[in-house]
Amino acid sequence: MEVSFPLSLPTADSLLTITHSQEAIWIIELHNGQDSRLTKRLIDEALRFALDKCSWNATRDRQAGGAGDGKGAGALIIVGRKDQDKFFSNGFDYKAIKGNMSFFNDTANPLFARLLTYPIPTIAAINGHAFAAGMMLSLACDYRVMTDGSMRRAWMCMNEVMRFISAQVGSPAVRRRVALEGHRFTPSEALKAGMVDRLANLSGTSVGNGTDKVLEEAMKLAKEVKGLASQNVWGVIKTYLYKDCLEAVYSDEARVHPVSTNRGAKL
Repeated sequence: MEVSFPLSLPTADSLLTITHSQEAIWIIELHNGQDSRLTKRLIDEALRFALDKCSWNATRDRQAGGAGDGKGAGALIIVGRKDQDKFFSNGFDYKAIKGNMSFFNDTANPLFARLLTYPIPTIAAINGHAFAAGMMLSLACDYRVMTDGSMRRAWMCMNEVMRFISAQVGSPAVRRRVALEGHRFTPSEALKAGMVDRLANLSGTSVGNGTDKVLEEAMKLAKEVKGLASQNVWGVIKTYLYKDCLEAVYSDEARVHPVSTNRGAKL
């Protein structure tokens, strides 16, 4: 499974690109159109394989580095299309999935559950609006770095009721604003609410595209946290940390697909 980077997936009409320019840090750039919609094709034919390839490389590097020497850990950054700074992701293509419960149980929920238990730290580099499932994608990551909105407005919002809200949004008041009120959180509001960890300072910069600054801040964070997974327990700890959320997701799947399936981690 030797992989060379950059790698675009799928091979024909690619929807994302993986780069690996710095040791133990991988970047997945979503570029499904201008707003990086989370379509079935993007998830099933590109993002799932991208997550597999990054985790496989991180595991290989960790084993090659040897236990306890701090090598072979890693971090993964997910960013919206890099040649723009309007969208991180504009969510699902609802016209295509409306009424299709199998999409959520076979495609969307397994993606979010995979990220919640991913074996290395994950960082959402929110370089623009994170709407609906775009916000869900960011919340499924371990850390979030967002543009400060000084060059161009950026909001986080969703009004879907998803299991992942309780996993990453601890305050009932904030969950109410998200799920019931559909509040559009500005970057500063998202930071205050604890939904993002850092803002990339774009004020006073002369760059035409704020994504570069968001990625720069995300890279700084990645370098700080990439060693946390060196003992190969990061994903295991998260499995127990988000146990209730994951069990609820899997019970949802069971109601649609009564035949049980094997899971990679026991809850």
